[in-house]
Amino acid sequence: MEQRKHWWNGKWGRAVRKDVYLRTNGDQWYVEQRAGGADGVSHFFEYDSEDAALDTVRALLVGADDWRELSPRPPGV
Repeated sequence: MEQRKHWWNGKWGRAVRKDVYLRTNGDQWYVEQRAGGADGVSHFFEYDSEDAALDTVRALLVGADDWRELSPRPPGV
């Protein structure tokens, strides 16, 4: 599975941190919504197209949080 994008709400701490990930594997696209950092609770969504997955990402990023994209590092960096 390849991670394409990662967004973070800019807040530190298990109680307030939120992350959204966009991943792909072959023709399938996946969105993960995680609350609480690395040990937090995740919800997963699966799609047949990138557009459908991005629609969900846009919906998840709506709100008062200061979302920022954390791009994955290229290999070897």
